[in-house]
Amino acid sequence: MGVKKKSSPQELVQKLLSGDRRAASRLISLVENQSDEAGDVMKLVYPHTGKSMILGITGAGGSGKSSLINQLIDRFRHRQRKVAVLAVDPSSPFSGGALLGDRIRFQKHTTDSGVYIRSMGSRGYLGGLARATTDVVRIMEAMGNDVIIIKTLGVGQDEFDIIHIAQTCILVLTPGMGDDIQAMKAGIMEISDLIVLNKADLDGADVALRTLEATLHFSSQKEDDAWSPRVIPTVAVAPRSGEIQGIDELLFGCYY
Repeated sequence: MGVKKKSSPQELVQKLLSGDRRAASRLISLVENQSDEAGDVMKLVYPHTGKSMILGITGAGGSGKSSLINQLIDRFRHRQRKVAVLAVDPSSPFSGGALLGDRIRFQKHTTDSGVYIRSMGSRGYLGGLARATTDVVRIMEAMGNDVIIIKTLGVGQDEFDIIHIAQTCILVLTPGMGDDIQAMKAGIMEISDLIVLNKADLDGADVALRTLEATLHFSSQKEDDAWSPRVIPTVAVAPRSGEIQGIDELLFGCYY
């Protein structure tokens, strides 16, 4: 029985351009592992990029980023858009392995051929992303995805690398966690195009919303050309679908 011939970068990219998921996974592994072929791969990929909507979603752990992404995927798929999700997870400082739990969180979409989900470990890289994030996003673009959603680590407020990749940056906060106060003191507030106050059905949500809006209004008055992001209250998880709130407004904000 003959040995199966290994596909060349050129063959893998050709399969990628036709939407082949296995080819996409192999190419992503090449750039993640900094293979000798990674440079040649990206030279072939780049001419086929630049047509996707790229959303960056950041915020502290427990703010509900994955739940919001689930809801956004539903809305985009309803519009017949192909969606890719890149979830950056923290790597273990001991083994280097990542806690790739997002495959479980996004399980409802794994059988949808129009949704491609990839988790990757940060491997100690700071800034909320992984070193190969940009190249992985370009591969997802070349694959033919209309929308690419990047979920950052959610480890703190130093996740600024996302502004260099995403067209729209979404900061997710929740009432009662102190995130709103901390974000006001940090530069992450300044990089956000949209601020989502998730879990808006919790106690204290009205106060948190008013505080955020007042702070943004005050900040925009200090400089005439200052950008003031819109604040959107959302409820991404509820017992009944009719109790989900704010997702359509968030979707609208991503487009406009």
